[in-house]
Amino acid sequence: MSKTVLIVDDSIYMRSLIKSALEGAGFEVVGEAQNGESAIDLAVQLQPDLITLDNILPDMMGFEILKVLKDEEVPSKVIMVSAVGQQTVVNKGLSLGASEYIVKPFTEEDLLKVVEKVLA
Repeated sequence: MSKTVLIVDDSIYMRSLIKSALEGAGFEVVGEAQNGESAIDLAVQLQPDLITLDNILPDMMGFEILKVLKDEEVPSKVIMVSAVGQQTVVNKGLSLGASEYIVKPFTEEDLLKVVEKVLA
């Protein structure tokens, strides 16, 4: 059975980039969200194996979403995807429960390596 993924990013370009990379590698993209509110709704409802989570969304920060997912006991693994790569920000994401952190821009290859590692 293929692993399920929820993609959270406010950029349609970034969502389609991640989606095509993951689907090309055999993952099933079960949902896409462009803001935190729908990301949380979909995560709770779908409980995907993996969530790719942008840190800066129009209505909230990815960090806040991580906290809610923890409170709601959503079992999904989370990979933070952000243009902000300062070590303090990366560390905060990881300390709040993200399994991994990818800094934009990244290659399809980088993304798939991290996804495979997190889901292994």
